[in-house]
Amino acid sequence: MYEIEFYDTQEGKCPVQDFLDSLEPKMLAKTLKTIDLLEINGPALREPYSASMGNGLFELRTKQGSNLSRILYFLRREKGNSDEWIYQENTKTPRSDLRLAGKYKADYEQRKNNEQL
Repeated sequence: MYEIEFYDTQEGKCPVQDFLDSLEPKMLAKTLKTIDLLEINGPALREPYSASMGNGLFELRTKQGSNLSRILYFLRREKGNSDEWIYQENTKTPRSDLRLAGKYKADYEQRKNNEQL
């Protein structure tokens, strides 16, 4: 089993939790089940649940009817998996979201490295 750790901004906001709180009950249940699949399978999880987005980012996909939620996450090998940022949409992942997720990833890694010093 892999550890799932939600990203918190330096201001203490948790985009993952904010997103989960906004979901309707059925989509929330399916999204939590997909997160459980990531926790169990880690880097072995593949499509249709997970796909590489490049630059060390991955996308966790949950579909419920015509709705699709996407969770951008990255792997932290020494501690398992860490969820990165979550948003919901029905089309391809916008580049601006990937750039923001990349910034979150860099911030997370920098703060984790500083904690280890």
